[in-house]
Amino acid sequence: TVFILVCVCDLQEPSTKRVKPLSRVTSLASLIPPVKAAPLKRIGQTLQRSISFRSDCRPWGRQIAPAITKRRDSKLWSETFDLALGHMLSSTEIKRQEAIFELSQGEQDLIEDLKLAKKAYRDPMLKLSIMTEHELNQIFFTLDSLIPLHEDLLSRLREARKPDGSTDHVGHILVDWLPCLETYNSYCSNQVAAKALLDHKKQDHRVHDFLQRCLESPFSRKLDLWSFLDIPRSRLVKYPLLLREMLKHTPNDHPDRQHLDEAMNMIQSIVADINTQTGESECRYYKERLLYLESGQRDLLIDSSRILSCHGELKNNRRAKLHVFLFQDVLVVTRAVTQNEQLCYQLHRQPIPVRDLEWEDLQDGEVRLGGSIRGAFSHSERTKNFFRVVFRSGGQLQTHCFQASDAFNKQQWLNCIRQAKEAVWSAESGAAQTRDRSMMHSTDASSECPQMLSPVTVCCCTSEPLQ
Repeated sequence: TVFILVCVCDLQEPSTKRVKPLSRVTSLASLIPPVKAAPLKRIGQTLQRSISFRSDCRPWGRQIAPAITKRRDSKLWSETFDLALGHMLSSTEIKRQEAIFELSQGEQDLIEDLKLAKKAYRDPMLKLSIMTEHELNQIFFTLDSLIPLHEDLLSRLREARKPDGSTDHVGHILVDWLPCLETYNSYCSNQVAAKALLDHKKQDHRVHDFLQRCLESPFSRKLDLWSFLDIPRSRLVKYPLLLREMLKHTPNDHPDRQHLDEAMNMIQSIVADINTQTGESECRYYKERLLYLESGQRDLLIDSSRILSCHGELKNNRRAKLHVFLFQDVLVVTRAVTQNEQLCYQLHRQPIPVRDLEWEDLQDGEVRLGGSIRGAFSHSERTKNFFRVVFRSGGQLQTHCFQASDAFNKQQWLNCIRQAKEAVWSAESGAAQTRDRSMMHSTDASSECPQMLSPVTVCCCTSEPLQ
């Protein structure tokens, strides 16, 4: 399965609109419009994305008639409080009040959803022994502890609201409360493991049937369990947007401006830190699930990787499904296998160092299924969206023709590979400059100390990508 884990494009909290579920990347990310098949999973943007999963459309057991969906009404500040007050305020101040009210209303919605996840999913599954307490603790993790945290903020915001519904200052509240969000570190870092366990448990007849019944019940608003479990991450990445909106409509001479500026810096730092730790956690998770057929496949570049740039399912030109991982310094081609009831990834051929990786975008119809390349062979769907990666080392030549699910997915892969190459070139360039400075220092020192060895000039070369 496939996905991409900080472009902040998928920042909306779950809506009542039913969308086609995506196949299974963190990145803590989300943060990508629905596609026909599994999308690439980008890491390093984990908080900006939901981690979606494959769901079977066929329910187990008795078919349940569709229920009327319970929709959540959206509320505006100007529609909730005294309309007469609105005529006394400037349009800028009204927009500021709307942003503050949206922050408060969002906290209330979040609390309701977290409580619903516990009451409608976790508690019944434990009581009915659909899952063990240990399994539920792994999936829901510290979800319970997040409820009082957000109840605290909601209480403070309501206390700051005046009888007429307006709020003068919220910056000091946020500056005091935002450090509490560091508790999100552990919750977001656990999401990859929680998602994997939930996917595995869905294969169980009782779990699948229970979740399907919940999905078709009014209380779910057509959201699956993972959508509720992912709501905290969704909310976390929305705080910078809400603060930016408040700042946009808060004059520079407003008493709340300084605190809002401070709060913005705080939340950006907190989100960046959680995002980094979540990405590293996701990278460790997949590294631990790599299976090596022989010791020669082990690579220090994999062991030393802390960043998983992207990963996902691709097909080769023989229509075989492969799961490809692009770590910061190495590309790893695997086949998904099940071992001890766990999804693992068995290495397929040798890992490819990014610095030696060459890539080429192939035109539609350029690949003959089953092997060879030829120009303008066909424009059928079966020969679209291919790209090629090549690795040459001494007498070794390794070539892969990969087919993405669609043109958008292919472009994501090519962008990730290009960025990984640029990062390696930049790192090597920086290292070369450091060595040059060190050599210059050593040369100066050797003129004063004849016993020192003369510096040796080191040349670094990298392969240019196939364009």
